[in-house]
This record gives sequence, structure tokens and C-alpha cells, in this order.
Amino acid sequence: MVTAPPMSIDEILAKARTRLTRLGPFETAAALGRGAVLVDIRPAAQRAEFGEIPGAVIIERNVLEWRLDPRSDARLPFAGSYDLEVIVTCQEGYTSSLAAASLQDLGLAKATDLAGGFAAWRAAGLPTV
Repeated sequence: MVTAPPMSIDEILAKARTRLTRLGPFETAAALGRGAVLVDIRPAAQRAEFGEIPGAVIIERNVLEWRLDPRSDARLPFAGSYDLEVIVTCQEGYTSSLAAASLQDLGLAKATDLAGGFAAWRAAGLPTV
């Protein structure tokens, strides 16, 4: 039996991104205006060092799927529908792409991420705290 060599992280990231319609900072702000949920998956230390986006829901990466899976007993109250529009952000937009693809695997077809992450949001001059 011939097996394919394992993919590199760059290949996994590229594959994940082919499934996403990534949003820039201003597109993300517009989506929030229509009711999308922005989820910040960065660890507390990064949020403390760089700041946060007002209104973002903090869900650290290690529990993301459990908090947003509509079938999970550990889901957050707003996460009861597969139609939920979720935009994931991390610091620079790498981990968020992998996380958004994972949410799509759970059936959250509208999951995507903020291209460039928090750094792109801040560079665009959008509000931070």
C-alpha cells in the first residue's frame, strides 16, 4: 500500500483557506453590523499585550469547537444554530484559518476568519481596547 506523505503545516493551511471566504477588517466590521459573531481565539497573554476588538467573544482555541457546536452540551447560548455567521480572529490570521475550517467541519458553513487577524484590524484604524 502506497501512502501519500504527510502534509506540511503550510499545505494544511492552504487547503483550509481554499474553503474559506476570508474577510478583511472593513468587511468584518460590516458583517458584525449585520449580526455576525466575532470570536477571538488568542491566548490571554496576546490579548493583554496587543488589545482586543470591542464586542468580540473570547473563546480560546483549545475549547472552540465545543463552545460553538450546536450539538455540544458545552456550547455557548448563542451557538444553537448551524446558520450562525462566525468570524474567527487570531493575532495575524493563520491559526484563525485552521479554526474556521474546523468549524466548517462541524457544519457551521458560514464560518470564516479575519484575514490578517487582529493586527490587520488595528492597522486599518478600527476600534480596539
